[in-house]
Amino acid sequence: MQLRLRNNLRPLVAALLGAILPLSQAPWNWWPIAIISICGLFLLLRNRSTKQTFWLCFSYALGMFSVGVSWVFVSIHDYGNASVLLAGALTALFVVALALIFAAPMSLLSRFGQHPVTTTFTFTSLWVITEWIRGWFLTGFPWLYAGYGFIDTLLSGWAPIGGVLALSWIAIFTASALATTLLSLKTARSSALRLWLPLLLTSLLWCGGWIYSQKSWTTPANESLRIGLIQPSLPLTTKWDETKLNQILTLYHQLTRQLLEQDLIIWPESAIPQLEHNVSDYLFQIDRMARSSGTAIITGIPTQRPEDGSYYNSVIALGEAEGRYHKQHLVPFGEYVPLESWLRGTIDFFDLPMSQFSSGTPGQPLIKAHDWKISSAICYEIVFPDLVAESASQSQVLLTLSNDSWFGDSLGPKQHLQMARFRALENGKPLIRGTNDGITALVNASGEMTHTLPAFERGILTGTITPHTGTTPFNRWGSTPILWLSAILLMISPLCLRKTATPS
Repeated sequence: MQLRLRNNLRPLVAALLGAILPLSQAPWNWWPIAIISICGLFLLLRNRSTKQTFWLCFSYALGMFSVGVSWVFVSIHDYGNASVLLAGALTALFVVALALIFAAPMSLLSRFGQHPVTTTFTFTSLWVITEWIRGWFLTGFPWLYAGYGFIDTLLSGWAPIGGVLALSWIAIFTASALATTLLSLKTARSSALRLWLPLLLTSLLWCGGWIYSQKSWTTPANESLRIGLIQPSLPLTTKWDETKLNQILTLYHQLTRQLLEQDLIIWPESAIPQLEHNVSDYLFQIDRMARSSGTAIITGIPTQRPEDGSYYNSVIALGEAEGRYHKQHLVPFGEYVPLESWLRGTIDFFDLPMSQFSSGTPGQPLIKAHDWKISSAICYEIVFPDLVAESASQSQVLLTLSNDSWFGDSLGPKQHLQMARFRALENGKPLIRGTNDGITALVNASGEMTHTLPAFERGILTGTITPHTGTTPFNRWGSTPILWLSAILLMISPLCLRKTATPS
């Protein structure tokens, strides 16, 4: 059996199925939508040729990314000052590129035959591999992984073991198993293996998630940290206006004085829109004020290395904290411009403030606040699971500073927060998220938000977190096990598949 539709309608149906998948993630979090969406695509691909599979998957991905990363348009049009037509064209080009990255590997599905049970495994494994490829190809864009929508479900117990790709694998397998069961029920001579094996394995995986969700992989400390976060909610036109610098410095000084009873005060990414050495006197005053009250302060600020003049998007520590961190994974066009000699100056989008940064080196020492080690990730870095896990294993607290103002009131900041929550869950460590205008939050070691500030409101957020020591399996192995599982299933599938002809 296959989904009975006219061939010319299949791409449209595929695009619609892809367009609803983002509803399973923030801000809606309707996770069953992902099961329906993926199940529908599985049925559409039944008995399709390689070429047909490619175009159906391409159409599906166009729908998925057109909705899920629509916030890219906001940054190009609203803050890059590109016209609606140009911003739309650049966004469309980006979506098409992402769709190609999804469709190319998925088109291999027809090469593995059409046995319903085995196709369940190959479909799932190919999808997860496409997500992994998207996480590093052309610097990587690990957005809209299917597993993110299941952070608040029974499957969350697998996150500290296999990370978000493990949840993607199980969610996709669940949808595929449902589709396989529907196909088997329509077949008069369905074997027990075809009918029950996928559902049995699905049940075991969901039950396993519940069992593992009861386990604590890391150990909470006997004391808590009192945290104060400043959300200045400064419009970008104000933040990067040099005539407003003194006003901004005064604002942070005043708000910080209200938080001096806290153990740790957090300012957001690039809180001070000026190079560190240009505001050294001000930073000295803040450092002295913090030390006199026994408070640690961590802030984002651009820095410059005097040896070669390289610029960095950095996090520095003041008061009862020490260390600094330079961002490793930069955002193309936002923090550096590929093909700079050609693109710089053509439109405002290629001349955004502070878009000439250099990458920090791997293995940087962790920031230390009081007796606790803090693993830092600046903005975009928090969406890279394995990058965060590298330093998280040595820390007791995770910190991410961000400035999502570039994406306005779009899906981007909500999705970004959800991915940050996932990093806390994967690593079994609490997370502090400081932002310019939202969403500022404290997240516990189970990935649950305990304190938050509304977006686009100036204010301070206070709360406590409990540092955690130890490591999770994901800290030690990262995404490697689920990738090996997917690769092995693809390699052995030809030995198990029944050879069937496919349409040309």
